[in-house]
Amino acid sequence: MMFGKMGDMMGKLQEMKKRADEIKERLDDTIIKKEGAGGDIQLEINGNRKFLSLQLSDALQHGNKAELEKQLLTTINKAIDEAEKINANEMKKAASGMLPGL
Repeated sequence: MMFGKMGDMMGKLQEMKKRADEIKERLDDTIIKKEGAGGDIQLEINGNRKFLSLQLSDALQHGNKAELEKQLLTTINKAIDEAEKINANEMKKAASGMLPGL
């Protein structure tokens, strides 16, 4: 009897790990593009919150350093916020599929 329940538990854990790996892969492939400073800042981040690219227009490189830093932080934080929402939504969907009632 006990081994049957342990086997079920191990099977569920393996299924959860497989699903988590699938979600991580899907989030790696989810690309979020954000612009700031009227398009002079462009960046890409994936659903796992890893930055993929950052581009600055030439015009920004000769401007006010403090303003550039402020615009960069604003754009980066917007990208992270969106990636967080996507990530949390994917995890919530996975958890509700594995653990009904969540």
